[in-house]
Amino acid sequence: MNPVKTISSNPFADQKPGTSGLRRKVSVFTRDGYLENFVQAIFRAVFPETGGGCRGKCLIVGGDGRYYNRQAIQIIVRMAAANGFGKLLIGRGGLLSTPAMSCLIRKHSAAGGVMLSASHNPGGPDADFGVKFNGANGGPAPEAVTDAIYRETLAIREYLTLESADIDLDRPGLTYLGGMEIEMIDPVADYAALLVELFDFDKISQLLANRRFHMCFDAMHAITGPYAIEILERQLGAEPGTVINGVPDECFGGGHPDPNLAHARELVERMNGDAPLAFGAASDGDGDRNLIMGSGCYINPCDSLAILAANARLAPGYREGLAGVARSMPTSRALDRVARNLGIPCYETPTGWKFFGNLMDAGRITICGEESFGTGSNHVREKDGLWAVLFWLNIIVESRKPARSIVREHWLRYGRDYFTRHDYEELDAGGAGEMMGRLREGIGGLAGRGAGELQIAGADDFAYTDPVDGSHSEGQGIRIFFSDDSRAVFRLSGTGTANATLRLYCEKHESDPARMEFDTQRMLARTLAAAGEIAGIAEFTGRTAPDVIT
Repeated sequence: MNPVKTISSNPFADQKPGTSGLRRKVSVFTRDGYLENFVQAIFRAVFPETGGGCRGKCLIVGGDGRYYNRQAIQIIVRMAAANGFGKLLIGRGGLLSTPAMSCLIRKHSAAGGVMLSASHNPGGPDADFGVKFNGANGGPAPEAVTDAIYRETLAIREYLTLESADIDLDRPGLTYLGGMEIEMIDPVADYAALLVELFDFDKISQLLANRRFHMCFDAMHAITGPYAIEILERQLGAEPGTVINGVPDECFGGGHPDPNLAHARELVERMNGDAPLAFGAASDGDGDRNLIMGSGCYINPCDSLAILAANARLAPGYREGLAGVARSMPTSRALDRVARNLGIPCYETPTGWKFFGNLMDAGRITICGEESFGTGSNHVREKDGLWAVLFWLNIIVESRKPARSIVREHWLRYGRDYFTRHDYEELDAGGAGEMMGRLREGIGGLAGRGAGELQIAGADDFAYTDPVDGSHSEGQGIRIFFSDDSRAVFRLSGTGTANATLRLYCEKHESDPARMEFDTQRMLARTLAAAGEIAGIAEFTGRTAPDVIT
């Protein structure tokens, strides 16, 4: 039977995939040949015939369980067999978290993995779907590879597939299709075994056995439910019910699986109820982000990253110390202060985990993170939500202090970096783009100008030259530095599937303990006002307030 199928028209002429993969509405992915075009483009770009093609290679496939996940996996299975892959490892039920995907690629020495997820975006028939490729190091494909995939999407007019019945995604064990071995594996086991090597499960178990220590983990009806139930409740002995919303749902229970204070409302209510809990956490749609809360306090992701680095030696996997650390440019400079104290390098990179992956592969960093609720280390090549939760529990049990006290003592030692992110969502892309263009054009003339109550000390458009491979990235975000040592950063987000999102990040360091309990928005009011005036946010977007404040 002829495995070649013709694509009647090219669907990608004006839809370039982003650096985090291809994210579109489900209705787009279900168009004739759309998913097939992109998957075939991955196979051709990553495994060219000159290098032997896909023949005999091992591929990992799985997703976050959102709507269309199971159907997409069946398409990929048939295409992988037709393209000559030797073995396919699939998370049972078609499920894999993003950090587990990275773990499996590295453990099984796979040639790569196809991850089906739109991260923290909503799921459902009218919502979002996504596909991305992770390379042999377990990390997101670098820009050179994603560009090559895009070029292939424009060039190909056919794809390879086999005519076959659907395989059973829920039955463990081996099956075969067209000479390709397919194994349904436990999506949790290998990942959980890796975490056992990093953290002291015995001591964490003792903490969770203390009935005066109550915690809650909100899986948000997403992929980390099975992982959290197995690790927290079964292996570590947390009370049954510690994990809420733990069954993955293809529509995420009708919610938005983004672990922030706006969307993790049930967790926030439990943390601030009549009987406040000692510790709370949540993760997102594909399991790579985290929200951390202590009793009566929200722990900003920038502070969380810095605190993990400062206390890393308390966890067995990091007892030898850190080679270095890294943060994305918009993330607050709290991590920089820890690095200086530890005498290790701190790298400031563009947003995107592939930049961290390069530094990890070169042995330059151990821990890294970004303000958008993502932290991780060199155990995988992705951010990792549950890893951060276990790290916090390990620090709590070793320090014998509650999370709130750990944060407070960190501020007293290093000062507090007040940080906020204001998101202006669903903006007209033209107006938002014009605003950013005007900002870029005027960067050179900003220094020395007044803005509201502040003076501008300097400004630039962040660029990065990778110290490992020498690649150069420009236009990564506009930074404005003020005379009071505060900072504002402007970026247009490319992770959404409609219109544009403007993200404004503001931060200010405070070393006076008497001022460390001030409200964040109050502390940053002058910086926010100055940033809004400089950019003309109201003028170009028509908005007088952000949609989400983090």
